[in-house]
Amino acid sequence: MTDTFPNRFTGRKAIVTGGASGIGLAAALRMQAEGATVTVWDVNEAALAAAEAQGLTPALVDVTNPEGTEAAMQAASSAMNGLDVLVCSAGITGPNVPTWEYPLDDWHAVTNLNFHGVFYCNRVAAPLMKAAGYGRIVNIASVAGKEGNPNAPAYSATKAAVIGLTKSLGKELADTAVTVNCIAPAAVESPIFDQMTPEFIAFMKSKIPMGRFGTTDEIAAMICWLASPEASFTTGACFDQSGGRATF
Repeated sequence: MTDTFPNRFTGRKAIVTGGASGIGLAAALRMQAEGATVTVWDVNEAALAAAEAQGLTPALVDVTNPEGTEAAMQAASSAMNGLDVLVCSAGITGPNVPTWEYPLDDWHAVTNLNFHGVFYCNRVAAPLMKAAGYGRIVNIASVAGKEGNPNAPAYSATKAAVIGLTKSLGKELADTAVTVNCIAPAAVESPIFDQMTPEFIAFMKSKIPMGRFGTTDEIAAMICWLASPEASFTTGACFDQSGGRATF
């Protein structure tokens, strides 16, 4: 983990979806190190147990279930006595095949998690934060949502949708103390690589001018700034972390 700011999240309460591994776990651990109480949501029970061993509060939550998501957020908010930060990191890549060969079941699975799941979480968190008078929502998009990766139509489309949702909700809450932003990383070395073909991984690396993948700690650093009180004049924005790949 990179250097932290020990008191930045003192007294803050956070939920991180997909928080038992990868980018989500890195962000959760950093917020915890900086003083936050953090509940991590995931569907991987073994990974949740490992996260709990590191001091995080685990919750088995499937964010593709809207009723379950709402109940879990209400429960977590009650248990932590508030909700200040929501980081939506849960996601899957889907298969790497052309659009015309894309299996419908996979299309729906990717859409349900990567986009509907983010919407369900944002939809419930926003009024809770608005009523409390403070909040930070950080959604994880992707440079694929800005540029479109060939042979990844569902992933690209859902990440574009996350960017659009973030901009819309950010404007809706702009007259409150609740901010909504997203991050568009290029490829980051994490367990999500297990879902991709070696050829697709090599393609993604070839697109990055820095010639390397990002790290989960690098993405977590940006998440934590956006999730902190410091980012008070930033909302409805998408921040690139692409190693020079992003062109707009």
